[in-house]
Amino acid sequence: MAEKERLIADIMGAQQRLQHLFAYDRSDPLFASQLTMPQLKILLLLHRLGDTSGRELAGLLGVSLATMSGMVDRLVAHDLVTRTEDPHDRRVRRITLSSTGAGMIANIITAGTEKQTRVLKRLTDAELRTVAEAMTAMVRAASEEAESAACGVPQDQPAVNATKS
Repeated sequence: MAEKERLIADIMGAQQRLQHLFAYDRSDPLFASQLTMPQLKILLLLHRLGDTSGRELAGLLGVSLATMSGMVDRLVAHDLVTRTEDPHDRRVRRITLSSTGAGMIANIITAGTEKQTRVLKRLTDAELRTVAEAMTAMVRAASEEAESAACGVPQDQPAVNATKS
């Protein structure tokens, strides 16, 4: 096996071990939420897309508008989303995360950060510099990957940075 492939396999193995070690802390807000999977999907879509129509959400989840309306009713009753008239078309209802819903999603997304911080504090300064450099490189590569996907560049080819001469 080539050196690069071996290193990638080692990194992926370590990442999986870390995910298992952090799994409980990361899943705790999910278990505490009492949300159904479709309700969680709605909240995550609203977090990602922002203000969205019920019809758009129904299409994204592959459910009828009536089914979506019932799910949104339950989320409104729990103060996780709000439903308002579209300012351009009064027949359309816009769904938005409430502050409670936004807080819940933020807690889900950031779950486990306290434990991760405690783990990082166990590292030496030199180890922390290495991790910081590695994370910077990962963020750069992930950003390039996202940019390539948005531009339609095949995923196995690096993105061409337009700012470079």
